Amino acid sequence: MSKIDKKLDKINELINKSNKVLIIQAENPDGDSLGSALALEQILGDMDKEPTLYCPVQMPRYLHYMEGWSRVEDTFNNDFDMAIIVDTSSAALLERVFSQANISALSSKPLVVLDHHDVAEDLPVEALVVSDHSYVATGELIHSLAKKYEWPLNTAANESLAYSILSDSLGLMSSATTAKSIHTIGEIVESGVKLNELDERRREYSKKSEDIFRYKGQLFERAEFLLEGALGLVVIPWEEIQKYSDAYNPSMLIIDELRMVNGVQLAAVFKMYPDGKITCKMRANSGGVEANRIAEKFGGGGHAYAAGFKIRDKEFSELKKEFISVVSDSLENADAD
Repeated sequence: MSKIDKKLDKINELINKSNKVLIIQAENPDGDSLGSALALEQILGDMDKEPTLYCPVQMPRYLHYMEGWSRVEDTFNNDFDMAIIVDTSSAALLERVFSQANISALSSKPLVVLDHHDVAEDLPVEALVVSDHSYVATGELIHSLAKKYEWPLNTAANESLAYSILSDSLGLMSSATTAKSIHTIGEIVESGVKLNELDERRREYSKKSEDIFRYKGQLFERAEFLLEGALGLVVIPWEEIQKYSDAYNPSMLIIDELRMVNGVQLAAVFKMYPDGKITCKMRANSGGVEANRIAEKFGGGGHAYAAGFKIRDKEFSELKKEFISVVSDSLENADAD
């Protein structure tokens, strides 16, 4: 038996032995993390477990199309037998999860990580980590485990897994999508899930108010195109985060629009916070730079086509200069390759 199979068997054994299971997302929830968490909630519930969903931040409004998002709590509940972190194995994205108030409980109970990113395992407590980047999404990994160990997959679980996979694979069009990913979606459709209905639900929640529509125009006007047009960049100040985030995530309004401009290889959106924190969300076009490699230079991570990082206590002018330099080097390396 291989090392990974032994690890998977141990995870299945821990789940079978546990009753109360805490399912954790990182501080940057997205379609994959929420879909994976909701699917596990359904699976464990049908296994007569008591799952609890936790994320240290509130679910972004753009994810509210997923039924069950409101069950995710932003208060840590230390009454659990085991915990499962989904969609990240990076401590940098779990700072609030591993706070002083939480770390004692997390270090005293079994902790499992189910992920698909190619990052270092740098968690501050012992954990069974499965981080297999052959899967396009954590939801695809969970579907594979469900088939392997005969975990129950009801309609709600399959819908959540579909959202997870379609989100991280950009509708099965990303370079990380494999035949296995497509077969998985095929099995989910065979189970009775109607992808057109899921997409209609997503589109309904993606509709924008007139205020958001006009604000998007302001972001267009403010966009910078640097490095001979290969880098598209927008900065969002705290005042706009406060004003618009409840209605629509400002980053999501502009980042894919930047990526679709002729010549742009990398789109980046920076957000400025009053406590000195600066975050960066990136999207890369295929065949050019790898967004995750750039993010890693600043302590972050992600995929080749979607990544991010956060920095504290650094002047933005200095960070911007350093960021442009790193992107420039990445562009030169991509050209050489």
